Amino acid sequence: MDWKLETDVNDWVKGQFDRIGLIKHKDYNEESAMSDYLKDALKGSAKTKNKTNFGKPDFHVEKYKVPVIIEDKVRLSKLVAETKDGVKFDDKSISAYATNGALHYARRMIDSEKYEEVIAISIAGDSAENVAIRVYYVFGSAFNAHKLTETKTLDFLENENSFEEFYKEATLSEEEKHEILITSQSILQTYAKKLNKLMHNHNVTAPQRVLYVSGMLLAMQDIVSKERERLDFGLIPDDLKGLQTKNNRDGEKIVNHISNFLEARGIDSTKRNLMLASFKEISKDSQRDEVTDNDKEIAKFINGKSSVNKQIFTFIYEYIFKSIDGLGGHIDIMGEMYSEFLKYALGDGKEIGIVLTPPYVTKMMAQILGVDMNSKVMDLATGSAGFLISAMELMIEDANKQFGRDTTQAKEKIASLKMNNLLGIELNAEMYTLATTNMILRGDGSSRIEKGSAFNRPEKLFTDFKANRILLNPPFSFDENGLPFISFGLDKMRKGGLGAIIIQDSAGSGKAVKTAKSILSKHTLLASIKMPVDLFVPMAGVQTSIYIFEAHKPHDYEQTVKFIDFRRDGYKRAKRGISEVDNPGQRYQDILKIYKAGERAKISSELWDLKQIYIEDFISESGKDWNFEQHQVIDTKPTLDDFKKSVSEYLSWEVSQMLSEKKSKKD
Repeated sequence: MDWKLETDVNDWVKGQFDRIGLIKHKDYNEESAMSDYLKDALKGSAKTKNKTNFGKPDFHVEKYKVPVIIEDKVRLSKLVAETKDGVKFDDKSISAYATNGALHYARRMIDSEKYEEVIAISIAGDSAENVAIRVYYVFGSAFNAHKLTETKTLDFLENENSFEEFYKEATLSEEEKHEILITSQSILQTYAKKLNKLMHNHNVTAPQRVLYVSGMLLAMQDIVSKERERLDFGLIPDDLKGLQTKNNRDGEKIVNHISNFLEARGIDSTKRNLMLASFKEISKDSQRDEVTDNDKEIAKFINGKSSVNKQIFTFIYEYIFKSIDGLGGHIDIMGEMYSEFLKYALGDGKEIGIVLTPPYVTKMMAQILGVDMNSKVMDLATGSAGFLISAMELMIEDANKQFGRDTTQAKEKIASLKMNNLLGIELNAEMYTLATTNMILRGDGSSRIEKGSAFNRPEKLFTDFKANRILLNPPFSFDENGLPFISFGLDKMRKGGLGAIIIQDSAGSGKAVKTAKSILSKHTLLASIKMPVDLFVPMAGVQTSIYIFEAHKPHDYEQTVKFIDFRRDGYKRAKRGISEVDNPGQRYQDILKIYKAGERAKISSELWDLKQIYIEDFISESGKDWNFEQHQVIDTKPTLDDFKKSVSEYLSWEVSQMLSEKKSKKD
């Protein structure tokens, strides 16, 4: 019998629950019969407060560690509305289609910050014999922060064991996380290019642009007290009116909200004033608060004329703010924006020597050092905090793994590590502001980011912190290519701590001999990883290596060093962006295995020739032989193939000579 009403689908779903032994009011519930916690989560937050309330999911299950919500529709044609770019999230699609509605509810639940992940199920059908089910793992509130699983039934909800097996398959693999990281980076770069053009059209200077991004992102945050009580909603585009009365201009509203947000967060007055000094660029020019014609890039979001500040704010709100939760966890938002805008102000970038490390490299370096929830990580040239973001993400992952996601122990440990386990120092005022903002937007590990030079910090800062990990990309323009940063950092670490620096590899081949020798007299070089020459394109084309050290153990010259050639990382980089050419996700995971196990690493022989890319060799006391190619042995012994080739070439030459002589005789 064909279904005619949505209640027919509801009855079928209840029949499936009955079949697998789930009991209503005990194991599952319909619509409003949900916990107050789930009801509150479905309200979303500032990101969705101006959206229509589309009701509640048809069914929900709250008995497992991750909430499950179900939305169903009569007619198979109402399963999903999507385009080549993915599931549609316009109001009509959310209301009319099961998948669109289910994912919308899941995104709002995560948006509320009450959940980090949700299982969203959509069901649609024409009859009991013609039903379609989609099961999604939703891991963020962004449009693309979901994964369609292969599950086609509700049987995984039967018991704890069946749910656990499903959950293991549904969650993201390391390769999928890497893919999301790269895709997210690419999307963010696209947004940055468009935003840069919008700002250029409105005469916002290159140095101001990234401060606009970071400041406006802070202004979109809810103002919440230390007790987690919401004091005020974050600003949305409709809050900006282009008014010219005192303290009511759009730019002033934005800066005032930033100030109130930082104060409510308990950011100390010195740090707060330093940040506000940079963010006041947004309110400085009153002409940017006068209404004008909308730029074509933003016109579809705004009715009528608007201020320049509102246009920029609206772009950031629509394309970046709404996507933050769904971006790869290791993405350095401020860094990506800064890198894009720096392309249009290369003089400034070169002058201060800032070249930011890609997020997939910061993550790899943190993984090589084995960063976990008990690590104490510092970066003495913090930039926009890319290394600290990657370290914090790994710490959080480890805490959730050890104690269970959302458990009291996990939450307490995560709060503690954000407060106490990350130390960043940045000299440049703008970069300091970006780093602090970036860490706040990523869950606030900003407590120990300091403004100033690492070399003149009070000794007590380091003795109190007791770092056991250091991650660095020092300014390329610094003395000896920046090698003194790692030397200084290793000296300030606990014995046995590990450090990694990505640096121009001329530093390890003669350009920094004084510091290199000093390092080896106190610390051990464990490994050298040669990176692609195009790694920092288009910002810089320079050969770099990653050097790994163990602190406070003088280098033993009777002990070998690991040399790895990672120039082929699977990516191709150009001014237009990054593209995959040969399994980069797998290659970045494999490097960790090669670092740990060397020639015994269990990796694909199709991707790697370990004998060609891995060497264990001794170094000298000169400080000049830290790079892979200096230890590479080129085999000059002829092989059978070489002999065959030579014979072939000789015979070919002989034949050509004979033909030439014949021709000469005829002539």
